[in-house]
Amino acid sequence: MKLKHLIYALIIIVLGGFITYRIISNKSKNEDSKKFGDKDKPISVTGLVVKTSTFDNNLSLSGSIEANEQVEIHSEVSGIVEGIYFNEGTYVNKGQVLFKVNDIELKAQLRQAVTKEGLAAENERRAKLLLQKEAISQEEADVARADHASAQAQTQLIRAQIAKTSVKAPFSGKIGLRSISPGTYITPTVLVAKLVNTGKLKITFSIPEKYASQVKNGSTIDFNVSGSDKTYTAKIYAIEPEVAVTTRTLQIRAIADNTDGKLFPGTFADIKLPLNIIKDAIVVPSQAIVPVQSGKKVYIANNGQAKEVMVDATTRTDASILILSGLKAGDTLITSGVMSLKNEAPIKVKVQAQK
Repeated sequence: MKLKHLIYALIIIVLGGFITYRIISNKSKNEDSKKFGDKDKPISVTGLVVKTSTFDNNLSLSGSIEANEQVEIHSEVSGIVEGIYFNEGTYVNKGQVLFKVNDIELKAQLRQAVTKEGLAAENERRAKLLLQKEAISQEEADVARADHASAQAQTQLIRAQIAKTSVKAPFSGKIGLRSISPGTYITPTVLVAKLVNTGKLKITFSIPEKYASQVKNGSTIDFNVSGSDKTYTAKIYAIEPEVAVTTRTLQIRAIADNTDGKLFPGTFADIKLPLNIIKDAIVVPSQAIVPVQSGKKVYIANNGQAKEVMVDATTRTDASILILSGLKAGDTLITSGVMSLKNEAPIKVKVQAQK
């Protein structure tokens, strides 16, 4: 009886296993069939027919605005400030006296030096007469001449020191906030104020080395500054003679008029640098480009399939990129779904007009 039950149980287990196997096998075949069907089903994408156009190659850069001339005003001598002859934040002219350091002691030293110089001159005159009469030696006459020359040099030195007590503007411009008052004891280390010439401003910026040959002195650039909708122009007047090794960039300087005084040194400038205009250029949407380890690639439509093409791409804007090689006019470029495409994948292209 027990053997009979055991046989029935084995038969049930075998039948259950067979049924389970068939179900799993059928399910697997259905999934494989679906996968095979999906593989053959074309992927819907959008594309455009590549055309050539004239490309105004403007390079977008950032630069800094600097004063055409800027200097920190210091006194060359130490002493008490006797007078200040400028108003903060005003325009001063070249050669204008800005402040005066007391020179009473120096003038006293000058009177003493002038007296010594006169005495030395008289001694030299007498020595010449005595030398003619052979009353003194040539050596004694030479000493008298040297004493006179030394006294003259001392007088000139003190006069130069006195001249330094009147500090003058080295060029015309706007002077900033002062840090001294009349009666202040000043030394050469004390910053009195800054003098800035803002009638013209320098714009300094750097470009990648690959564009170095396209930039020339006299070229015009456009730039904007934060807080203003106005577009300003500047002219390139100086180019660094070598590329910086660390950054592989070339530094350039342009100069702009600031007659309205609305540009300020120290601010940033958004620069548009015009490069060579390219005729028959191929410009494509940025979303069509797929970055890969070896460079950049795109997909084009080829007999109902996606064809992978490596391209050489350069200057780009927010929406487009310039293609130097890899594409030609008449190619149908795929512009959507490119990140999930594979080479020779079946596709159905909806062609859109190129903007």
